[in-house]
Amino acid sequence: MNTIRLTAAQALVRYVSAQLNEDGEPFLAGCWAIFGHGNVAGLGEALYAHRDSFQTWRGHNEQTMAHAAIAYAKQSGRKRAMAVTSSIGPGATNMVTAAALAHVNRIPVLFIPGDVFATRGPDPVLQQVEDFGDGTVSANDCFRPVSRYFDRITRPEHLLTALPRAFATMTDPADCGPVTLAFCQDVQAEGYDWPVSFFEPNIWHQRRPRPDTGELARVTAAIEAAQNPVIVAGGGVHYSDACAELLEFAERFQIPVVETQAGKSALPWDHPLNMGPVGVTGAASANTVCETADLVLGVGTRFQDFTTGSWALFKNPARTLISLNTAAYDAMKHGALPLMADARVGLGELTQALGDRRFTAPSGALKTNWFAAVDPLTDAPEEGNALPTDQQVIGAVQRASGPDTVVMCAAGTMPGELHKLWKAPRPGAYHMEYGFSCMGYEIAGAMGIKMAQPDRDVICMIGDGSYMMANSELATAVMMGIKFTMVITDNRGFGCINRLQMGTGGAEFNNLLDHAHHVNPSNIDFAAHAASMGAAAVKVSTIAELEEALTRAADADGPFVVVIDTDPYPSTPDGGTWWEVAVPEVSDRDEVTEARKGYEAALRARLN
Repeated sequence: MNTIRLTAAQALVRYVSAQLNEDGEPFLAGCWAIFGHGNVAGLGEALYAHRDSFQTWRGHNEQTMAHAAIAYAKQSGRKRAMAVTSSIGPGATNMVTAAALAHVNRIPVLFIPGDVFATRGPDPVLQQVEDFGDGTVSANDCFRPVSRYFDRITRPEHLLTALPRAFATMTDPADCGPVTLAFCQDVQAEGYDWPVSFFEPNIWHQRRPRPDTGELARVTAAIEAAQNPVIVAGGGVHYSDACAELLEFAERFQIPVVETQAGKSALPWDHPLNMGPVGVTGAASANTVCETADLVLGVGTRFQDFTTGSWALFKNPARTLISLNTAAYDAMKHGALPLMADARVGLGELTQALGDRRFTAPSGALKTNWFAAVDPLTDAPEEGNALPTDQQVIGAVQRASGPDTVVMCAAGTMPGELHKLWKAPRPGAYHMEYGFSCMGYEIAGAMGIKMAQPDRDVICMIGDGSYMMANSELATAVMMGIKFTMVITDNRGFGCINRLQMGTGGAEFNNLLDHAHHVNPSNIDFAAHAASMGAAAVKVSTIAELEEALTRAADADGPFVVVIDTDPYPSTPDGGTWWEVAVPEVSDRDEVTEARKGYEAALRARLN
């Protein structure tokens, strides 16, 4: 057997560089790295040696550089991914939030945190978390519940099995998610005689499982027996490249489609069968169809509470739930009839099985009435002293967008408003991280999207709260010359949660900056802050000024930031459905007592 002498870190980099997707591209586009104690000597040296063939990027925060990797994989349809490495201790635990985000959203990313010495010779080392009852525990054990595959590399030869398992997980449609290889720092530097064959190029093909014949027959019979079916399109439609098949299926059988946050843009917004966004942040047109549906066909969705209205949206007592999904965990939820299959293949075989069955599409008046209600909210207002609303900001950005625009966001007010109001013209035009609703994803995410699709026009919508949580990767984007537009809506606090607090009977407290404990009023100059990191930045006061500023974004060499003050209170009054948020059973405030009554009534309605 031919062998080559390499350190474990060198072997890891050489192996991951040779793993290809079915288009012949490297599956891992490169590695985000913040070097420190635990990875700078071993993995740092290995990455340096391959810097021309396997790119290394430097971030400013371990969590946000991982967010960039996640956004890259998501926008790539999970066909490509990135690795992320950190030091041991705080560098590693900073990535745990990102790992949870990737786990929830079923996104591939390879986490390589440094770990303690396998020999335990210098034990305890700097940044080591000591477990008084378990000598095998390190800070990296925090990754276990938020990784689809976890391994601790305590011997070089462990990589011979761990690396193939890692790629098998990241490329599997059902098990896809984050992988963590906790890499002991002394092992990184240890030499080993590796089989040369281990580093030969390998192609990881996208598996497309076909449905079981029995499941297909049962699902087909259920659909044929239905009178008012509806399709819930989730993120799996995009990951399977099944948008065309979904369109064909819906048109052939005249079944309306509603879209989750992850599924939005599966169909063009103006297609007659696209009834719009579903659920808590959904359109009245979509939710009306779902309330009366006697069959709900979920395609690539995990039926999150925002999608299902905390399982109160599908009100028809005779309704049947079907889940077309590659993962058994998702396909079996809430007693659904499972159809475990790839979305594209599953829809294709359902099309053949259903034959000539046709349904009656919903009235077009549902969509007409919806847009008649909400379109005025996004119109440019007459000039005045009132602060602009988030809806008016969305309208201005929509008017400035084009067919290649990708609008993205993650948390706060904007996800709900964008889900309702944004008109996505084609697949991939809407990128929302709403599985984990992670504040701080936005700026790094916009950077990752642009790295995945350099020709797309990326617009990042972000509130002042999220910006303050994680803005450092704006400097990274400037340094790397990554161009995107960022619109910061400054409502001076956490406006979305403030409204939720009020909606559940609570007093305004600790969400808006003026309602938080302070000695000096907050007065942050976001435009100056963004400019200090090298971005082109401007502060505007009106929607007209915002529209004019957006026309200048194309001339910027890198990130272009527009800041606008907005009113924290208005939200789109139309659409939506119930979301279960527990209200205190005991309170000395009348507002809370009344809210509790409403909560209990909604619980009873769901049970009935």
